[in-house]
Amino acid sequence: MSRQKKAEERSAGSPWLNTFADLMNLLLCFFVLLFASSSVDAEKYEQIVTSMSTNFSIFSGGGSAIDDGQLVSSGVSQLSNLDEYSNTSGETDETSTEDLVESDPMQKLLEQKKEASQAIYDKVSDLTDKKSLIDYLELSIDPNFQYVEISLNGSILFDSGEADIKSKALPIFSKVGDILLVYKDYHIEIEGHTDNIPIHNSIYSSNNWLSSARALNAAIYLMDEKGLDPKNLSWTGRGEYEPIASNGTELGRSRNRRIEIKIFNNINN
Repeated sequence: MSRQKKAEERSAGSPWLNTFADLMNLLLCFFVLLFASSSVDAEKYEQIVTSMSTNFSIFSGGGSAIDDGQLVSSGVSQLSNLDEYSNTSGETDETSTEDLVESDPMQKLLEQKKEASQAIYDKVSDLTDKKSLIDYLELSIDPNFQYVEISLNGSILFDSGEADIKSKALPIFSKVGDILLVYKDYHIEIEGHTDNIPIHNSIYSSNNWLSSARALNAAIYLMDEKGLDPKNLSWTGRGEYEPIASNGTELGRSRNRRIEIKIFNNINN
């Protein structure tokens, strides 16, 4: 008996729920019928859209969902300008780099030195080719872009232990002097170098003296025979301390016996 009573208590509210569910179904069907038989007044809709756009900025930039409206008109417009934006961005980056160089005095000075040294190098290289000197010298640009260096093989210019320019080398050195005349108003520095074989005789007590004598003799030739102004010339001996090849072979030692001529650009430090 107790089980039957509890079951009746649980089902006491069921009849009204069934009625409510039927009512909801009827209302749903009613609104479906209303929607199916209705039509959208496009003119009134446009008036509503205009009013909302004017007062609240709603729908601005977008299109209408009624008829043939475009929902993402502003987005499409932006996509069509994507290439132009990319090109403009590239120009902006390049301009920013140029502005950075202009705003940094040290960077600007370095760029000026680089351009000046490159111009000297190109000109000297062209003259070297025209005068058929390419087999007798090497050209290079200072890593700091202060000068262009002409390196003359010492075995061509000097005998071992000697500082006088060999007579058969004078035509070669004369052509080098003609190139230097193009830069007669520039500062030109001449460095003498030797191999590491010790020297000690009545004329030169060490390689330092020998290298200095080689640089001085080269400078005297350029002043006397080519007319270079002594005010724009300097010379020094570096002895055996800056080899460019191994002193373990005769070929290496002959490369180390050399003259280096540095043409400095006119860009102030």
